[in-house]
Amino acid sequence: MKKSLVLSLTFLASVLIAPAAVSQDGLESLRGNTPIDEDSDAPMATRWQNDRDPITRDYVQQPPLIPHSLKNYQITLNSNKCLGCHSWSNYKEAGATKISQTHFSDRDKHVLANVAARRYFCTQCHVPQKDAKPLVENTFEPVIAIQQQ
Repeated sequence: MKKSLVLSLTFLASVLIAPAAVSQDGLESLRGNTPIDEDSDAPMATRWQNDRDPITRDYVQQPPLIPHSLKNYQITLNSNKCLGCHSWSNYKEAGATKISQTHFSDRDKHVLANVAARRYFCTQCHVPQKDAKPLVENTFEPVIAIQQQ
């Protein structure tokens, strides 16, 4: 009983005191101090690079970026607008990149006739490409093997 009271008080103190300590250090997210369920002043993507050549990948196995906006794209359990252009049956007519064969295997490496459930929600890995300045300074360098020579 005593141990659980100490743990409860420790948890309560960390919830009440820790956010104040972070704020005092001047650390904050792009959202600032805005709660997650409220609108924030975080910068929004405004200029999409519509249907252009793909941005070069920076590391091996990086999912390709999407060269167009996803506004009004629906990806639900019953519908996936991406497949309208990128499925193996439609990609040539649409002039789109076809889905990789890797998207037709389940976690046990069984080959399926349709896109695997774990690969069905495209935007879990693929995002629209945007020519934007990095939010944080960094010294990242792409893998030498895939840099353009």
